[in-house]
Amino acid sequence: MNDPGKPVFWRDWRMPYVELRKVVDGRQVCYAPHSHTQWSLGAITEGQSTFLYRGGQFKVSAGNLVIVNPDWVHACNPIDNQPWGYLMLYVDTDWLTNLRYEAGLLDTPCWQDISTATIPDHEWYAGYCRIAECLLGPDRELLEKQTAVVEYLTALMHELSGQAAEPRSKAPDNLQAVADYLKAHASEEVSLDTLCERSGYSPGHLIRSFKHHFGFTPHAYLINYRIQYGQRELKRGKPIAETAVNAGFADQPHFQRTFKKLLAATPKQYRQSLLNQQIDTAGGK
Repeated sequence: MNDPGKPVFWRDWRMPYVELRKVVDGRQVCYAPHSHTQWSLGAITEGQSTFLYRGGQFKVSAGNLVIVNPDWVHACNPIDNQPWGYLMLYVDTDWLTNLRYEAGLLDTPCWQDISTATIPDHEWYAGYCRIAECLLGPDRELLEKQTAVVEYLTALMHELSGQAAEPRSKAPDNLQAVADYLKAHASEEVSLDTLCERSGYSPGHLIRSFKHHFGFTPHAYLINYRIQYGQRELKRGKPIAETAVNAGFADQPHFQRTFKKLLAATPKQYRQSLLNQQIDTAGGK
């Protein structure tokens, strides 16, 4: 019998621009604040949860959709251990940017954030659920899945076209240099002293300023990036132990604890779901 609390990940190598996560019973699911490089669209399928998003807090219920812009810090967690189920669609930012540009919704092929955080509309929710059913259906053809995703997202982008968010304030060059340094040295031990030297800021000023512009302290930013790196490696089929070391974690257990804390799934669950999907799309070969 399938564990209703175990997350299901759908991914097809022929559609690398989209990934779907399904959780039937999320009462034991708890996320620490994190971010994704993709644009994300979630559907609450049962119960209620608290959606923390870029400094705001929203109570969302079954039938609601939530939107998460790329690199925006967020967390969504159950309320008082009540039943809670959801679907989450992760869409490659470059692919979605191109979709919006080709539809005439962007003047240039550059990503533009969307200000809307929630969509309490039954029709959009119902359409989302139909997409999820299509993607998860083992008997659905590739063309049908591709068509469903493109049609729905194109229509939704038209619906949201007048709700562009204010452009993000550009981080000062010295803070951007710190962020770039953290990414370039993610597999190494990084000291606050080194970051202060590179930025010219005192420790307290650096932490406050960095969090203001990136939504994370430098340490949280580093950990979040390491997990993003780990996801990419697991998608490529890399072993968990190798991924843990390459991502900069002291050992595999540390990687597993942190991965579950941010993504509410273990690396094994994440990787195995992807491997199973590859087997299914290959016709069992």
